[in-house]
Formats: sequence, C-alpha cells, structure tokens
Amino acid sequence: MKDLWADKAGDAVLSAAEANQRTIRKADFVSCAVAFIDCKTPGSHLKQNYAMIGPGVTTNPDQVINLREPHGFNIGAAAMPHGIVNNLHMHFTAEVFMCLDGEYTFRWGKDGQDGTYVAHPGDVVSVPTWIFRGFTNTGPDDGWVYTCLGGDNTGGIIWHPSILAGAAEHGLYLTRDNILVDTSTGAAKPDDSALMPPISPADIATMRHYTPDDMARRVVARDERRFSSRALLDSVLPGHASEIASVIGFGITQDAGSQPKITYPHGFSMEWLRLAPGQSVSPFRLAEKQVLMTWRGVAGVVFNRDGDVSTEIETRDMVSVPAGVWRAIENRGEETLELLVITSGDGRKFPQFLPETESAALQAGIGIDPNAYLAPAHLLPIYRFG
Repeated sequence: MKDLWADKAGDAVLSAAEANQRTIRKADFVSCAVAFIDCKTPGSHLKQNYAMIGPGVTTNPDQVINLREPHGFNIGAAAMPHGIVNNLHMHFTAEVFMCLDGEYTFRWGKDGQDGTYVAHPGDVVSVPTWIFRGFTNTGPDDGWVYTCLGGDNTGGIIWHPSILAGAAEHGLYLTRDNILVDTSTGAAKPDDSALMPPISPADIATMRHYTPDDMARRVVARDERRFSSRALLDSVLPGHASEIASVIGFGITQDAGSQPKITYPHGFSMEWLRLAPGQSVSPFRLAEKQVLMTWRGVAGVVFNRDGDVSTEIETRDMVSVPAGVWRAIENRGEETLELLVITSGDGRKFPQFLPETESAALQAGIGIDPNAYLAPAHLLPIYRFG
C-alpha cells in the first residue's frame, strides 16, 4: 500500500516549554473592547473580543493575540451580555461560528433581513463570504461564541455603510489599511483620502441572496451530529473507543461512511471528537497543523513518540499541535469529553498511527485499505498477500 505519509511531514518533537506556549487556557484570553469600529455604538458597546490563534480581522493593533503563528485559519471569540449586537459586516474568507455557550441569533443579507438563525450550545454555523452578517446575544449574559476564519490573511472586514457613519459620530474611523483610529484618545482624524470608503449601493445590490433554507444547509446543529464509532484505526482496541462526527470538510476520520454536511472550501476542516471516561485516542501524527478545543470535560494531550510531554485542557481551553508531532488524547475527567477538532487544509487528512497500534488493530481484524479508509483486514490484498 502506498505510504500516504511520505513527503508530507517529518517526525517533529515538542518540548515541554513549547507545549505550554501552545496551550491557550480560558484564563489566558485577553479581551479587547475596541477591536472593531462599532465598539462605541449604543447596543454594541459592551462587546469583548478575543484573538487566540492568529489576528483574525481585528482592526486594533494593540489586540493581544495568544498565538500568532500562521495555521491557515484564525480562532477568536466574542463575549457579549444579553441584548448586545455585533453589527452588519462582510468577510472575504470563511467565517464559522461555534456557539459553545448561551444563545445567539444570527441575521444576514443586504440589510440583515434575509433571514435569521438562533444558535444554541453545540451548533456550528458557516456564513457565506461576501454577504453581510451580524448577531445578537439573545441568551444569558455569560454566552460565548467562538469564530474560525479561513486563511492566514483574512483581508479584514467590509462594514455596512450605516455602521461606518454611526461610528464617526463617536469619533471612530477605519483606514484603508484596516486600522481603527479612535479620536477620543487624542489621535487625529485621518484625511478622507485615507479612510475606508463605504461600499456603494450598486455593489450592495449585486450581493447574493440566501434564504433560510439556503443557510440551513450551512448549519450543523448539535442534534444533527452523526458520530461514527469506527472513525479511527484504534477504535477497535480496548480503552480507545473514540467517536467522530464530521462537520466541515474532510478531516481525520478514517470511516468512509462519514460525510460532512458542509463540503465547500474553508481552508480547514472541523469535526467533533467524543471520548467516554477512561477512553483515549492512541498516538498519531498528521501532516497538517491541528487545534483541539474543549467543549465539555477534561482532556489530556500527550505529545511525542515517547509520550514525554503533556498538557491538559478544560472547558473553553485549546491547544495547537504542530504538523508532524505525535499526539494522544485522553479523557481525564468523569464526564464524556467533547472536543472540536480543527485541522488546516481543505483536503482529506491521513492520520498515521504507531506500528504497534496498526499491528494490534490487524489482530482485531481491522486494517487500512488502499484508499486510506478502515476495512476488514481479511478482505485487503495488502495484508493477505503482503
């Protein structure tokens, strides 16, 4: 069988210091109240914005970014009290919302009136590029919504013209190079030639229209997740009963029957990984960078072939794993562990397990077919005939 790992990445090693630096805990998040031009607009003034991996689309050069290293995607979050609004804006690259707590109502369209979707904990919403979108916290005050933006260079934001005009009334201006200028701090108002011009009504008229049914095809609600209990090679082994539900793109699942609901390119894939108490995923490595985000439970992530370095992440924590690094994932809590797994790239990913794991799976009757999916070992010529 062709070695699908060959020429993709080498065997990298992570030090304890590096693992610590790549572990981003909720306590490490640093909010920015002036990340965007609508931050002083009444009804939007209590937003707290976070940038954990990559700068995302922040327009404030003072925004704290926990991990700046390019991943092919950016991860951030917004914490908004009940009733607070994130105003209409447009992105050039994919924007995916992960509602992990609370309730958020999303709206979209030329004036935000093409439709709405109310997201609850566990829902994932992918909003198309080049259309206006906004959202409101319609749930409790402690609701959090996370975002994943495609690409390393997102290109910034196009705001609805009404938002730019309203911000100017509060002394906020956006330059053509996507920098927020707050004149209330003593900064001079930029020349009009340096300001971001509002998008024209003619350009707005050309925007695509998405009905609620169109948008429903871009949502994977919590109760729509379809978990496979045979998604990874080691799942047939005692103590390794993992489950994976595909969400966006083709990720690490090795189950040929697992199909994501959302397949158009994002620059990354997204999956749910579930582990019961006492269960773990055996060491594996990937040719791509990967971020593990904890939604429920406590995860231990053990690095390197020797397992000599580890970290632990709890609810709202995340860890970034470099390409080529071996990692094992353990449920160290007393409840079912649920992680969002975000992996760079639009193509299929090909996890490589240790030789001893492959041998044990073969003994249990499962091998990997020439298309890199799991299959009964006795039906595979590679194992029957060498």
